[in-house]
Amino acid sequence: MLHPGPSVARMAFVTLTETSAIPADPHGAGPASLVSARPALVTPALLLRFVSMIGASTSFYLLLSVLPVYAGGNAAGLVTGALMLSTVAGELATPRLLARFGYRRVLAAGLLLLGLPALALMAPPDLATIVAVCFVRGLGFAFTVVAGGALTASLIPPERRGEGLALAGVVAGVPAVVALPFGLWLAARGGYPPVFVAAAVAALAALASVPWLPERKPAVGRAVGVVAGLRTAALVRPAIAFSATTMAAGVVVTFLPLAVTRGSASVAALALLAQSATSTLTRWRAGRHGDRHGPAGLVIPGLLTSTAGMLTLALTASPTAVMTGAVIFGAGFGITQNATLTLMYARVPASGYGTVSALWNLAYDAGLGLGAVGFGALATRTGYSAAFALTAALMLTGLPAALRDRRGPHQTDDAAIIRKEIASAPMTPCHSTTGPRRT
Repeated sequence: MLHPGPSVARMAFVTLTETSAIPADPHGAGPASLVSARPALVTPALLLRFVSMIGASTSFYLLLSVLPVYAGGNAAGLVTGALMLSTVAGELATPRLLARFGYRRVLAAGLLLLGLPALALMAPPDLATIVAVCFVRGLGFAFTVVAGGALTASLIPPERRGEGLALAGVVAGVPAVVALPFGLWLAARGGYPPVFVAAAVAALAALASVPWLPERKPAVGRAVGVVAGLRTAALVRPAIAFSATTMAAGVVVTFLPLAVTRGSASVAALALLAQSATSTLTRWRAGRHGDRHGPAGLVIPGLLTSTAGMLTLALTASPTAVMTGAVIFGAGFGITQNATLTLMYARVPASGYGTVSALWNLAYDAGLGLGAVGFGALATRTGYSAAFALTAALMLTGLPAALRDRRGPHQTDDAAIIRKEIASAPMTPCHSTTGPRRT
């Protein structure tokens, strides 16, 4: 595995006397001018949250590229599409479930739905079973990312939101770096059943940490509903820009192992490893940069970089081009991940964290699913190389939203828009972790 540089733990455990600019304004245009002491980033509660994060991420990524290969041929897009369709549906419903059942129950349900269905794949191969398992696992993944994402955000000091979300991204990304290529490697050498068992164990073992997570208590305020969030341009614009890159990510994880024509097994696994590792590292660096200079300026460079990477991947016959394209795409994808998520959290009160988590993950998973299904249909007519190039062109459709989001605060007060949406939304119970939220 690529060495990530300075250890995450050493970078995360900082002294309380270290200073930096306070967080960027809600537009993400840049940091405020005041200087304040930096609160601790890593706490026992956040470390405990990382346990369930690692378990869910490992279970998900072990099978993400394996099941399309297991299904084979034209069914690859259907498998990933079913997974992402149910994930999107689950993400739309999760904020309401959080209001009723709380973080811990929803997170536990998600881990169960990720782990148990993987064992059903031990039966003789059948496309209907594979699609059904993917559908159920998609619901489980939705519960874990939305409930877990909102909980994680509430445990991070706002002054260090970008860095904290980047650290969470690293923790979730390391299993992706390892599990995504390892699943393919293990399936090629040991067969599919060991991969299915490993995916089940990873999710189910993480259940042991859930009872020890902070429980929510009612908090004052109105929750920002998903519908209100979808009506708020300040949240939708970053989500649209991000979905352009996630569409391409769905193509990469689903079809790169099928598209590489020379040394396919080793080249595809190494390319996925390089993409995941680069994405994790740039997500961390983008978070540190965003806390100091504002994340808005990173969205367009991230989108353009990932587009360049996808265009390079069109040279599927060249192992060098495939590796280079994977690294470039991973770099842009990591930057865009952190910048858009940080922007969206900065634009809502704490009561809106669940909705931001749902919208951002909706953009993530809808892009993954649509990219996989659409690319599968396209590649049958054009071939893989042309389809990769056309995907790169399609990614540029996210550029207008990103450009629009760079406008100055003097033109539109995004925070005022969101406050208006909250005021007009139906009252929804809103909760926080034990103790006050860091707002």
